[in-house]
Amino acid sequence: MQFRQKALAKLQSPEELDLPVRYARPQGRLVLCVTLLAMVAACVWAVTGTVTSKLTAPAVLTHPQGSYLLQSPVAGQVTEVLAREGQSVREGQPLLRVETPRGDRAVRAVAPGRVTTLVAKIGTVVTTGTDVATVERVERRGEPLVAMVYVPGAQASSVRAGSSVDLTLQSVPAQSYGVLRGTVKAVGAAPQTREQITSFLGDRQLGEQFSRRGKPVAVLVELKRSSGTRSGYAWSSADGPPYRIGSMTQADAAVHLDPQRPIDWLLP
Repeated sequence: MQFRQKALAKLQSPEELDLPVRYARPQGRLVLCVTLLAMVAACVWAVTGTVTSKLTAPAVLTHPQGSYLLQSPVAGQVTEVLAREGQSVREGQPLLRVETPRGDRAVRAVAPGRVTTLVAKIGTVVTTGTDVATVERVERRGEPLVAMVYVPGAQASSVRAGSSVDLTLQSVPAQSYGVLRGTVKAVGAAPQTREQITSFLGDRQLGEQFSRRGKPVAVLVELKRSSGTRSGYAWSSADGPPYRIGSMTQADAAVHLDPQRPIDWLLP
């Protein structure tokens, strides 16, 4: 009955005009002020602040002109191997001899460079178009390496020439020696097919690997040189690894993108 009487009294005087108005407590005003200040600070940061981000993609170290797959122009059996891996060759130099029904034929280098892989051995039976060697296009001894980063086509537009790049090499422990430093030199104009990647790197497996998720855009990264390291390149650590790094070393690249203002994310 007590609760019913209170309800009836409430109905009889719903506005309770005779009761004093209760203002916000000091604690509530403090919370309100803090909330307003935080909102103002967030708005100022959204307009004047910047946010940095990175784009990660697979990469491989190579020389600026890449490599090529040397294919046998004839069918037959390899009778002699005239070159060895690591050897520099000139254009037209014979690398193999193949016995054919029409006599011995030489398989010659189509461009100068350095032999990185010899697939064919003595006794190997080859057909026309068989891959027999990989030759890296090197014009001079000691030519510096570059990194080719294969960025997904949908993200390539965010990469700019001059952007910094950190390369984590698979053959170099990053915990001990850090990452390799580089700068974006050029961004490809169009996505590349598996065949184009294979043709440039001279490696079908890498062509398949880098195009597995679609056609990527090739980004050329110039490695920063350093006379104070054993490798000849700049690292995030003082000295880098105590050995030289070779071409065809795979890496994971982190490309530093241009800073953006948070408000830009809200604008069309």
